[in-house]
Order: sequence, then structure tokens, then C-alpha cells
Amino acid sequence: MEPELRFCTSADGTSIAVYTLGQGPPLVYVAPWAGISEKDWEHPEGRTFFETLAQGRRLVRFDRRGVGAWQRDVDDVLPEAQVADFTAVIDSFGLDRFDLLAQEDGAAVSLTYAAQHPEQVSRMVLWAPVIYNPDVATAERFRSLIDQMKSDWSLARRRIASFAFPNGPVEEQRWLSRYLREGVSAEIAARYIEVIAGIDVRPAAAQVSVPALILHRRGMGNVPVVASRGAAAVIPNARFVALDGEEGTIYHGDQTAALEQIRGFLDDGLDQEPTAAKDTRAIDVHTILFTDMESSTSLRQQLGDEKAQELVREHNRIVRAALKAHSGREIKHTGDGIMASFSSTSQGLSAAVAIQRGIHDYRGAEPETPLRVYIGLNAGEPIAEADPEGRIDLFGTSVDLAKRICDQCQPGEILVSDVVRQLAAGKEFLFLNRGETALRGFEEPVRLHEVQWRDTATS
Repeated sequence: MEPELRFCTSADGTSIAVYTLGQGPPLVYVAPWAGISEKDWEHPEGRTFFETLAQGRRLVRFDRRGVGAWQRDVDDVLPEAQVADFTAVIDSFGLDRFDLLAQEDGAAVSLTYAAQHPEQVSRMVLWAPVIYNPDVATAERFRSLIDQMKSDWSLARRRIASFAFPNGPVEEQRWLSRYLREGVSAEIAARYIEVIAGIDVRPAAAQVSVPALILHRRGMGNVPVVASRGAAAVIPNARFVALDGEEGTIYHGDQTAALEQIRGFLDDGLDQEPTAAKDTRAIDVHTILFTDMESSTSLRQQLGDEKAQELVREHNRIVRAALKAHSGREIKHTGDGIMASFSSTSQGLSAAVAIQRGIHDYRGAEPETPLRVYIGLNAGEPIAEADPEGRIDLFGTSVDLAKRICDQCQPGEILVSDVVRQLAAGKEFLFLNRGETALRGFEEPVRLHEVQWRDTATS
């Protein structure tokens, strides 16, 4: 198979080079900002990857404006212009309905288009999606890279290559540096990074209800895994899968694992009539609970490691007994605390009350003990990820909020989010409204409620 080249014109007159490969249901691939079709095709691993991807499908991909061997003299790479390019490609091929594969910041373009044209996109695969800039890098890191691109493009290219191949091999780092040198100017590259530094398409992503698969290599250095987890937490019908490896380009490393995931997910959608989207996440609405011991570091300094560890073991015993009694699942130990999940809010609240009562009873039997515990709860739709041994961990905004709520507690308190209080309406729990609180990492204040566990009759 050899790709066919054609051109289309964007709304502002920019010429867009479009490559197609194969025959069958259309799959549109939106490459990252510096993706160069010809260079990807020249690389043996790239050729293998895209040929396999195009088996039984018509693969459509295009070079982003100002990138590649075609029109390089562009003034505008703002998001609106990039979405206009995408629209021009779709319109030029007359695609009424298609699947999408988008990589890195190409996901922002794709999600924006999908939110505007929900009737056209069937399924989406997002590879290391970049949809919210703080999940990718700090403002200082973005500025440093932009400044370096403008002052020393050669050094900036080597820096980008080291992100993509953090442990080599050197040959691939050199290949990527040449790839960038031949495909994009320093000026255009800096403009793209400026756009990425301001990306926030979470509102659009939240409107996209088609089935979505999010893939990420655990060791990637150019896009941190938190970016993919954050995207999975926002997109309503998303499933997140972490792959082994660290290579930052889609076709390097273990192609088999990536292609199996992509083709398997897309094949599931073939020959199916469009239906209302179903949630394919491994976990639905769950209540997340965090515990933490008071002043654990100072306790070790005060009591010594051995006695302090005895308190940790007592904490663990009380927490695990409560989890067992109320159908909780321990997710992981967090140093001097435990993270757990529950399938119902009532179970989570009952376990929290049981923990505090267990600590209270232990303190009554051991009056001199300094053991006191904070507990925070939130409810939401966490993203589940299994490690090679099958152990499940949970990630996402709902988990982060539960931890931040726990951090706000005073010793002996149980604090919960407003959604937990609402889900527990009509149950025998007493709440004290603590008002809105600013929590680190959350733009809007969060309303918290204290569970009056000493008074409630629920256990």
C-alpha cells in the first residue's frame, strides 16, 4: 500500500496536505502539532504501524498548518484555525460519519470538532491526550521551552527528543531532532507550544458522549500520565488503558499492544447502528474514602519508629475491620492512611463512623495514646487502572477531591463533599454545613459538611 496525496483549502485559504491509505470505513488520524506524514511513512516502524492501522479501513490524515513539506508560511495557528483545517478535510472527503484517532494536542482539535458535530463521530481513540495545560507542564516549563525554541532551535529540538525518548536510544533521539528540523520552523514550533500552554477544552470534552478509548504509556516523558487520567475523568464515555513503555511517539515501542487496543476498540463499533452511548468505564459512581493519622511524622520523632508503627498497625486494624463490616474495598495504603472505595454512599459513611468510633474506643482503653484520625469522603466516577498483577487503583478528579477533603479535617472529624451529603439524603446521618472552602488544585470553592458521628445512631 502506498498513500495517496491530495490537497484541500481551509477557511482562510491555507493549503492542507491530506494523505489517505487503504479502503473501508473512514478513520481520521489527527497527528500532534509536529506530526509529518511523509516522515512517519519513511520510518520503518511508522510504515508498519499505519499500514496495519489501515487494514480494512480508509485512513485519512493531514499535516497541521505550517508543518511538513507544503505550505509553511502561515500566520495563524490558533485553535479556531486548526479546527477550521479539520473541518475542511472532513468536508473535502464528504465524510458523514467516521472514527477518530488523535494524538497529544490533536485530541484538543478532535474533541472540539466532535462537540460541535456529535452526529459525525462514531468512536474516538485518544493517545496521550492534551486537553488541559496544567496537566501537561507548569507555566514556567512551557515558557522555558518557548524561549529556547526562539533562541536555540537546535538545542530545543534535542530537548524535545529527550522528552520523547527519555532513556534513548541515541539514534532515535537524533532521528526525532532531524524530523523536527526538516518539518517545522522554530517560529511555528514556538507558536504551537504557546497554543498548547493555553489549552483548556474540558468544556467541549464533557459534551462528547461517543465511546472513547484513552491510551498512554506509563513511562512517557513528553506527556505525563496525569493528562490522560484527567481527560478520562472529563469525557463522559471514556475508558483509560495504560500500556507499558516510555516512548513518546505512537508507533515506537511495543506496536502490538497499542494496535490491539486501537483496532479492537474500533472493530467493536463496526456494523453497529448508532445508539445512545453507554458508559464503558470499569467503575460507576463510587464513594471514595481517605483516612490519615494526625501528625504521623512528629509521632515517630516523639515515640520512636517502633511505637509509632504500632499505632499505624492499630489504625490499619480498625479501618480494615470497618471496611469488612460495610463492604468497602481497600485500594491502597497511603503511608499513614488508607484509601478505600464503596459502591454506596451509605456504606462509606457507615464505615467512616465505625472507624472514628473504633479509634474513640481504643483511646478509651489506652488513655495515653496519641492516635487520632482524619477522614474525608467524596463520590464520583473514578477511573480504574489495573497493574500487571491485577491490582486495581483509582484515579481522577473524584479521587483527588476526596484526598483534599481529608487534608482539611481536624483530628477526629469526618468531612464530606456536598454530593455525598445529597446522596445520603433521607438516611440516618447528621451533617453540619461547614460552608465553602478553597481546596488546592480546584478552581471553585467546595462546600463541605461535617458528619456528626458522636450523635448519630447509625453504625
